[in-house]
Amino acid sequence: MSLFNPSREEVRQFFCEAWAKHQRAGILTAMESIAARWIVEHPEYHAILNNLEQAQQAEYTPEKGQTNPFLHLSMHMSISEQIQIDQPPGIREASRQLTIKLDSEHEAQHRIMECLGEVLWNAQRDGMPPDMNAYVQSIQRLL
Repeated sequence: MSLFNPSREEVRQFFCEAWAKHQRAGILTAMESIAARWIVEHPEYHAILNNLEQAQQAEYTPEKGQTNPFLHLSMHMSISEQIQIDQPPGIREASRQLTIKLDSEHEAQHRIMECLGEVLWNAQRDGMPPDMNAYVQSIQRLL
């Protein structure tokens, strides 16, 4: 699997395998541990993650009002890593404060996810790199 540009199939296989390992109390890599932690928080995804073949074939479209569980979990993992390494600078503290305010790390991550989605959408629309300062500022505005 390419670490920085995995295919759709590789991403789906990673999450399904991490979940399967977690369920059988297997030894998880650091990335699999983070994935499993967020999968536990999303029981609505468990059925699809239990069936790799189904997961590989599933289509998720906004027109159908569906959230792509693999995109959602990938964003949780990205945000977790950003917070861990404080990149962009200030995200760790903003996340900590938002978690305290909402009394939920999970809910704080969902709010941060909305900010990240907006920054990525703007970058794609404008053909520019994501404005990471705007990203942290949008999180800080939630405080």
